[in-house]
Order: sequence, then C-alpha cells, then structure tokens
Amino acid sequence: MAATLKIDFVSDIACPWCAVGLGALEQALGNLKGEVVADLHFQPFELNPDMGPGGQDLGEHLSAKYGSTPAQQAQIRANITARGEAVGFKFNPNGRGRVYNTFNAHRLLHWAGVQGTAGSQQALKKALLEAYQGRAERVESDEVLLAVVASVGLDVAQAQAILASDTFAQEVRAAEQFYQQAGIHSVPAVIINDKHLISGGQPAEVFEQALRKIAAGEA
Repeated sequence: MAATLKIDFVSDIACPWCAVGLGALEQALGNLKGEVVADLHFQPFELNPDMGPGGQDLGEHLSAKYGSTPAQQAQIRANITARGEAVGFKFNPNGRGRVYNTFNAHRLLHWAGVQGTAGSQQALKKALLEAYQGRAERVESDEVLLAVVASVGLDVAQAQAILASDTFAQEVRAAEQFYQQAGIHSVPAVIINDKHLISGGQPAEVFEQALRKIAAGEA
C-alpha cells in the first residue's frame, strides 16, 4: 500500500530555484507512483516583501542584494536554465527583466488551497511560475494575475474580488511568520510530515531517495 506523505512546499514565485525544485519534486513523485501519495500544499515565502510598485531591474536587484556582478549573474542564469530544462521548465532566455512584489500571488495561492478543487493550487502555482520565470510577466498586476487564474480554470470573478480586498492577507502573513520562526530563511524548503526538511532546488533523485526513506520509516 502506498504511503501518504504531507508535503509543504515553502516557496516564492520570484525564486527561480523554486521552479527547479518543484519540477524535480514532481519528477520524483512520478517515479514513486504506487509507493508514495503526496498530500501537497504550497506555503508562502516572500524573497522581497518590501518591493514597491513597478518592481526593480533584476540585474540591479541582484547586485544590490547579493553583490553579484553581471558575469556572475549570467553564469548562475545559465546553470538555472540547464537545471530547469532537466525537469521540464523553460526559463525566459532573456531573464525575468524585473523583480516584482508577489504578495497578491500568494493570496491567490492561499485561496486556491483552501477553496479550490484537488490539484488547483498546484496548477495555479505552476502557472504563476511560468508567467514570472518563463515569460517575465508583471505578476504584481491584477490583469496578469487574473489571466493566470483563468488559464487554470479557477473563478476569475472570485479572484478579482480577493485582489480588490485584503482577503487572505492575514492568513498569508501568519503562514510566512510561522515558517520564518520555524527557521526557514531560504527557499525552496520542502517539509515532509511536519518534521523532515529538504532544502534547496535538489535534483529529482535526491527527492526520490529522501521520500522513499521517509515513507519506509513512517510505515
């Protein structure tokens, strides 16, 4: 009998390694079909919670935040692009262009998690990553967010009402605080059954080995 594992995927759509990590996790779960059933939840984490309207040029942002040079950024981008290809994620070849605030995206993801049908939160997460990381769209824009909501078959009118209010803002901030207080300071962070942590955009085989070992221990 397959073991059911609760998996909390703590991440931000502004994080390219989160796209890599999710793709690798999905590959691992595909390889473990029949052994592991995932109860998958997407939890919020903002890399840039204070990012203002209009965002910031990506190169300037990376230089200011991490001290990286354009040459270093190009090398990292090439590495991330290759890792993305390995898990079926295609990054925008010209980079993201700008960094945007992602709080409203997290509010919509929370909504999809608590009110959507099975799989709708995961579908929305992937579509948001594709919009931000794959097409370099302005994900702070309600228009962009609603188009993504529509693309995965969720209720656009309900999403629009959420964006026009502060619905789920308190819940998202509480979840962010919870994971920060639990020691999560970088993403992706994958938490299994509330006690096992896998950090970073690991290859599929790392996730597969870890999930198989955890499932065996929980049996």
